[in-house]
Amino acid sequence: MTTSPKTAIILGTGLGQLASEITDSHEFPYQDIPNFPVSTVEGHAGKLIFGKLGDKDIMAMEGRFHFYEGYGMKEVTFPIRVMYELGITTLFVSNASGGMNPEFRIGDLMIITDHINMFPEHPLRGHNFPTGPRFPDMHEAYDHKLVALADEIAKEKNIRVMHGVYMGVQGPTFETPAEYRMYHKMGADAVGMSTVPEVIVARHSGIKVFGVSVITDLGGFDVPVKVSHEEVQEAANAAQPRMTEIMREMIKRS
Repeated sequence: MTTSPKTAIILGTGLGQLASEITDSHEFPYQDIPNFPVSTVEGHAGKLIFGKLGDKDIMAMEGRFHFYEGYGMKEVTFPIRVMYELGITTLFVSNASGGMNPEFRIGDLMIITDHINMFPEHPLRGHNFPTGPRFPDMHEAYDHKLVALADEIAKEKNIRVMHGVYMGVQGPTFETPAEYRMYHKMGADAVGMSTVPEVIVARHSGIKVFGVSVITDLGGFDVPVKVSHEEVQEAANAAQPRMTEIMREMIKRS
């Protein structure tokens, strides 16, 4: 196998459809990779894929690792360190999240413009890796040019996209109505249990990031809404074709 990917994709909950479009693929189960954690979440396949998306060499993670699974932040973000060593320069991340913005609807795609880190452990705590400075700047965690490109593609294809701030929390409980309201007042439009640690380490490594959340449930409004993991997966699966179309075209043009 000869491949030199510069682009990597992390495919989150229910967002694995893009993996089926990868050609000339070589798949490596996480359990077969030295020092790799193993995903324990239903809906996360747990394999590393190398291949082509269109004519671009890519690397894809089908399934990610979460702090709530019991892993430390060094383990959660280890794949990003591997990406850096392999020469990755651009990372596309996706996730399923709960929306607090009253303009959002279930199934919306939210382009992440910024994030709020509420994890109790910072992924850069401890010895500083030489991939970046001890105190990395985070004023542009999500690349502005990639956000503009996504907006352009969505407009061309008549796909509704929203913009918003993503809040990363440890989980594994879904949020209470009061927590949803608090997070929204703090400046977040959506909340989830992933993404932020990977983005921090990617930016520390000089890797550009584009992120998108699928709004799979809504909270913090007048009427509390019960949510389950199965409902989250169902909503994410329904949004897959639209997200895949944007991601595919972005990778082609970037």
